Amino acid sequence: MTVGETDLAAMLATLTVKRRAAPVVMVSTDQVVSLGPEILGVLTEDEGTTVIATLNEAERRGWSTDFLAAWLTIEVHSSLEAVGLTAAMSHVLTEQQIPCNVLAGFYHDHLLVPLDHANAAIAALDSLRDH
Repeated sequence: MTVGETDLAAMLATLTVKRRAAPVVMVSTDQVVSLGPEILGVLTEDEGTTVIATLNEAERRGWSTDFLAAWLTIEVHSSLEAVGLTAAMSHVLTEQQIPCNVLAGFYHDHLLVPLDHANAAIAALDSLRDH
């Protein structure tokens, strides 16, 4: 049984974007890091551990804050088997020259975009509803 929407037109027609209030950073570390109130994501890769943390937590730990990002949540419950949503979002962001890092959750996709591009990214993503 598929959970979530699979019809691309339906997903785009109802797509809304929610921006988290606080900026986040994405860093790589060789430290052992656990999820917590200010550690929002952890991914283990061969080269190191990727951490998504609040700016405050990164500064507290002395981590690089070179990639300061806005966390955008795509409020469409897309199926894990849905086809085309990521491509559509990538396309409109590419047209605006906005870098994007995608995180896929069970219920929603999440995009990390440079903080200074957040408003333009939201406008570009909102334009998908008009297609």
